[in-house]
Amino acid sequence: MAFTRREFTRQSALTGAGIALTGTVAALATAPGALAAGDSKHGHDDHGHDDHGNGHDGHGHSHEPGYGALLPDPKGIVALPAGFSYKIITHSGVTKLESGEFTPSNHDGTAAFEGARGVTLLVNNHELAGTRPDWEHPVPLTDGLVYDAVAAGGCTVVETRRDGRTAEWVGIAGTSTNCAGGATPWGTWLTCEETEDRAGKNGLLKDHGYVFEVDPSDRRANRDPRPIKAFGRYAHEAVVIDPKQGHAYLTEDASGPNGLLYRWVPPHGFKHGRGKLRTLAADAGVLQATKCFDRSGKFVDDLSRATKIGTVYGVDWVDVPDRDARTVSVRKQFGDQEVTRARKLEGMWWGDGGAYIVSSFARAESPVQHDGQVWFYDPKRRTLTLKVLLGINAAPSEDGAFDGPDNITVSPYGGLVIAEDGEGVQHLFGATESGRTYPIARNELNAGTAQKPEYSEFTGVTFSPDGKTLYANIQTPGIMLAITGPWKRHSRREQ
Repeated sequence: MAFTRREFTRQSALTGAGIALTGTVAALATAPGALAAGDSKHGHDDHGHDDHGNGHDGHGHSHEPGYGALLPDPKGIVALPAGFSYKIITHSGVTKLESGEFTPSNHDGTAAFEGARGVTLLVNNHELAGTRPDWEHPVPLTDGLVYDAVAAGGCTVVETRRDGRTAEWVGIAGTSTNCAGGATPWGTWLTCEETEDRAGKNGLLKDHGYVFEVDPSDRRANRDPRPIKAFGRYAHEAVVIDPKQGHAYLTEDASGPNGLLYRWVPPHGFKHGRGKLRTLAADAGVLQATKCFDRSGKFVDDLSRATKIGTVYGVDWVDVPDRDARTVSVRKQFGDQEVTRARKLEGMWWGDGGAYIVSSFARAESPVQHDGQVWFYDPKRRTLTLKVLLGINAAPSEDGAFDGPDNITVSPYGGLVIAEDGEGVQHLFGATESGRTYPIARNELNAGTAQKPEYSEFTGVTFSPDGKTLYANIQTPGIMLAITGPWKRHSRREQ
């Protein structure tokens, strides 16, 4: 039964402060000077300081979350806390595929899957837009795995073994701008094209802006790539699947106007499984966009309106008129009062019975400016709850505050791990269940000059199936890292 606006406002009135918050991340605040809702009564700020201006208990014992300060890397790649180390798994233009070609560049979204005999399989997106001559290391055109023979993007599958050996091969080629995506409950990867290019535009031969399924365990299943047109054609960013209801949730990274959060409802009787999505008709199921309202019942036009951690919105779903956008982009098919928009809707991850959803930043194109939000969508309650809010980072070139969250994962040790795609210094950072943030890694690979340093974003953050290794990418030139160390669940005092 639909969860109506009237039911939401009535329940909000009964609870006073709105719907109760759920999930492992109670309330996350990383803006300078901001208070996490779960910590405000204790006087904690976003840096974990207590009322006396330090992070100790009065006996010299630190209660700071995380793993301590980041130590400079003599090799100039990644700074990590003491006790942690990294290994380069793939490096564009350096490592090679099984076929002999170099690893493609521009690493992006990644997920890890358990293979046979202790093997870990990683599917790695390569965010390469346009045609192949535009890139030094495009995804190789492996026979039978090509969608559009002139397009540069795609995915590779990386196999890592217990003895340290690795192998890499193409999962799909001839796609465009493969940015994020998402792992399915049945062990495959959904790669998303962040583009709306049609055949004939930018030299491409086929329509793009679709989602494709890649099976890391069965190379034959990836032959003859077919877009999942039922999910719509737009600037896809990420996707997750509700393992119980079978709904897909998808983000759109677009502006002019801002993009949308979508839900795909499968047709009656459809059962998910390996290879089933590619069998769907282009109009199968229903594609819908969010329409949010606050606890007073007032329509919310843009998610940037939320300026307090713990803000809860009720969610209605509005059917998309033309999901393949034959004449008008999907997000432009709605009037200003019909849907709720957000700037830079990017990474997603399924956890705690719902979807964590990133809005990377908002500027002049949005009603309110911010440097990042993370929302949690609860499908049972049909609510969106603001978990992370980053204020504008006034000094992005200085190591300190975080900005521009992008790819995200739920940590097996509690809380979230987030890849930063902001201005200036770039980090992997964590957030505890009560909202205190801490650095995990810093990119030290300077692509600029000593006078004007330039650091690529982190992408593809994901844990190995056993939780012992954190994988992440430096997007440019394209380096996949395996980070290991003394991972731990934070104590109650560190929360």
